[in-house]
Amino acid sequence: MRARRRTGKKQSNKRRLKEKGSNIIVFVVAVFCIVVGIYSINLKKQSEELEEKKTNLEEQLASEEQRTKDLEELEKYMQTKKYMEEVARERLGLVYPDEILIQPSNK
Repeated sequence: MRARRRTGKKQSNKRRLKEKGSNIIVFVVAVFCIVVGIYSINLKKQSEELEEKKTNLEEQLASEEQRTKDLEELEKYMQTKKYMEEVARERLGLVYPDEILIQPSNK
């Protein structure tokens, strides 16, 4: 009888060790899944922030490209005779020889 009891204890100890090992493995897998889940949530949040930043930068780029076009047009206009005449009239008060300048009287 003693032999049977010992083999029974050995088998139950082995079974307990297997159960403990299985429980440890399940725990480790569960912790791993939780960690991966947390990281995926953080990465998704970071991805959304970067996408928003990308959209803002694309809008700024479009705005700066439009500004560049406007400045190029202004540069072309500033090289025309019409612009030079406007500056001469407004800033310098020049007129053509055959023009008469009428100024309002201050009464």
